[in-house]
Amino acid sequence: MKTNSIGLPIEQSEQLVLSLNKLLSNFQVYYQNLRGLHWNIRGKRFFDLHIKFEQLYGDAQLKIDEIAERVLTLGGIPLHTFEDYIANNQLRIGKAIHKDELAVQLIIDSLADLLKIEREILAQSGDVNDEGTNSMMSDFIKEQEKTVWMMKAWLTEEV
Repeated sequence: MKTNSIGLPIEQSEQLVLSLNKLLSNFQVYYQNLRGLHWNIRGKRFFDLHIKFEQLYGDAQLKIDEIAERVLTLGGIPLHTFEDYIANNQLRIGKAIHKDELAVQLIIDSLADLLKIEREILAQSGDVNDEGTNSMMSDFIKEQEKTVWMMKAWLTEEV
């Protein structure tokens, strides 16, 4: 079995690159959704949500870079055009959302979709002992599960 420069099987690494590029594309859409939410949010919760959405898109931007660098580490080329992102996207695109509950629900739904992709990658990377990708997916999953919990808690208001 032929291996790449970091000792992973070439064929499986190529499959991981495809999956990571799919995740990268979806993260780019998630990031842009967050920017739109940040810009367009209105209402009495504007100040809190405006800041929260900025935190989330800052975090997404860091994750996008990590994913692209992992693609490069595995010997691939990260996707980098809007055309590629849209072609690989599975997330709902949030357009002109300004209501707080709709914005938070879009984030919950988007993270749920990202978690599905990340769990698929986690299984793939585990099969070939790719600890670098495995660790990155585990970290992403842990953080995003907590964010989903917090966003769902925010939606559940006590009267």
